[in-house]
Amino acid sequence: MVVLTGHTLTLEEVKRVLYRDEFVIASKESMEAVERSRKAVEEIVANKKVVYGINTGFGKFSDVLIDADDVEELQWNLIHSHACGVGEPFPEVVSRAMLLLRANALLKGYSGVRPIVIERLLDLLNAKIHPVIPQQGSLGASGDLAPLSHLVLALLGEGEVFYRGKRVPAIEALSKEGIAPIALKAKEGLALINGTQAMTAMGVVVYLEAEQLAYESEAIAAMTIEGLRGIIDAFDEQVHLVRGYRQQVEVAARIRDYLADSKLTTRQGELRVQDAYSLRCIPQVHGASWQALDYVKEKLEIEMNAATDNPLIFEDGAKVISGGNFHGQPIALAMDFMKIAIAELANISERRIERLVNPQLNDLPPFLSPAPGLQSGAMIMQYAAASLVSENKTLAHPASVDSIPSSANQEDHVSMGTIASRHAYAILQNTRRVLAIELICAMQAVEYRGVENMAPKTRKFYEAARKIVPSITKDRIFSKDIEAAAQWLKDVDWPFFLQTITPINQYS
Repeated sequence: MVVLTGHTLTLEEVKRVLYRDEFVIASKESMEAVERSRKAVEEIVANKKVVYGINTGFGKFSDVLIDADDVEELQWNLIHSHACGVGEPFPEVVSRAMLLLRANALLKGYSGVRPIVIERLLDLLNAKIHPVIPQQGSLGASGDLAPLSHLVLALLGEGEVFYRGKRVPAIEALSKEGIAPIALKAKEGLALINGTQAMTAMGVVVYLEAEQLAYESEAIAAMTIEGLRGIIDAFDEQVHLVRGYRQQVEVAARIRDYLADSKLTTRQGELRVQDAYSLRCIPQVHGASWQALDYVKEKLEIEMNAATDNPLIFEDGAKVISGGNFHGQPIALAMDFMKIAIAELANISERRIERLVNPQLNDLPPFLSPAPGLQSGAMIMQYAAASLVSENKTLAHPASVDSIPSSANQEDHVSMGTIASRHAYAILQNTRRVLAIELICAMQAVEYRGVENMAPKTRKFYEAARKIVPSITKDRIFSKDIEAAAQWLKDVDWPFFLQTITPINQYS
């Protein structure tokens, strides 16, 4: 069970909720803070004190006062007018993450919602009722207004949800689970949609998948080193300690661990003096991507526990401040950084693929073909990898450098963080397929070298992957193999990854 406090949610807990369906509750202390905050809102309404979003319009309409009798209609209108997302829906796991993160943010007790609102978010989460939320339409500045409005529709019994493998009307799923829709009271609509939970939820999912893929990329690279009879000296610990980057040192240690006792690696001068950069510089390049991922992890864990709506209620209502915590710039920059980090894993992987298939760069059969000339082998797999890498370069252009004013120039600088997070997800999918291609080629190469000569750990990896993609004995529809390998890399539980991470005492 995961207990939300509004302050302590970790990525490990998020992972358990998203992928293991762990039950979620709110802490008693956090709910007490929510109740105090709500009381302050009710007093503002009763005393007719003018406060943005409670009894005023929104955005450019912030100077328009709303009668006390209309404050509930104001919230209803807000959600319906802002639910204008377009395009394909976010993956269901992202919708699930949005429910979790929105509940956690409201539990901080600065938003003025009733406890029932948070309870409903958790009801949907625990019942696996996931709102259908279009991906496009957020500027990532006044919060993720459009995506979060679609999330709120489900609380109202409107819109659509994913439920038991189907896309159904929200009221149908709520009824089957015995969950009553809610009606929004003063400030609650604004509190629900002023936040960065769409970009953060997407970012969390990308990060969790990218973390696993980064580990997998090292195992794949180690097998490629064996397939190309790479020089192990480049991974010597002293080389990496003298540069001083912890992540680089750790990548080199894991590569050494994977390749321990291999009869397919070579020493300096045995076959050649130096390897190409795509082999020799794996710790430096992959390590730099890990540095970026560590930065992203830090920012996500801060944002997951942040109060990001507006206005915020302090000191039990004595202080209500309109600020800008909904602005997504911290996550926008992190997402753009992650895009580059993941894309680089694909860039260097594609170069290793080229070295595996190009007869001018190795002593393997041309394009790893079982009958060169008659059969093309892995020739076009490298084309596919090159295409994906090129597409990544376009997607990696930073979204955060753009801004378009909105709300009649009241909201005149926006983050585009949600676009950055969506592009990061696309880059991740492309990169996984590139690494799947490298895995297929590396397995074929080590077969030519002799599987019996592999290191024990890379052989274990090889044998597991061979259950997914059989040996290339003749040309076939390789698209199926690439997709199968990519799906395996996404879904497989990799206990041996944890077993092969070597502790680095100097950086512990």
